[in-house]
This record gives sequence, structure tokens and C-alpha cells, in this order.
Amino acid sequence: MYYVYILLCADQTLYTGITTDVKRRVKEHNTSAKGAKYTRSRRPVTLLYHEVCADRSSASKREYEIKKMDQIKKYKLIESMV
Repeated sequence: MYYVYILLCADQTLYTGITTDVKRRVKEHNTSAKGAKYTRSRRPVTLLYHEVCADRSSASKREYEIKKMDQIKKYKLIESMV
């Protein structure tokens, strides 16, 4: 099972990624060199949103869709989870 997630970075930007373990991945973004290059200079990051995808392919497609969204649409997506 794969997840698509959105993080809020310390500089108030949003980062979108995919993983098989959301908790582990957020920890990596915050503490290790395994975190994305983008988030390493924008720590700490906070998980705002995640959704389940059936497989890596569908997760990658969904990640691409979210990355194309403007910030307003991303925040609407995040609000829809609450």
C-alpha cells in the first residue's frame, strides 16, 4: 500500500511526496539525510494530509496531480480530510 502526503515546511511552503510508511517518512524529512533535498533546508516539516493509493503507479499519478494544483486547491484538499 502506498500513500501520497503533503507536508507544511517551516517556510510555509508545501511539499508533496509518496511513501509506504507515512510516519517513517515524515521522521526522515525532519531528522535524516534521507529526507528530500527540498525539505532538508526547510525543517521542521509537519504532516498536513495523506491519502491511500493501491500501488506505486497510482500513487505517482496522484502525486503528479497534486503537484500541478495551485496552493489554494491544495489547501482545499487538505481541509477536505478534516
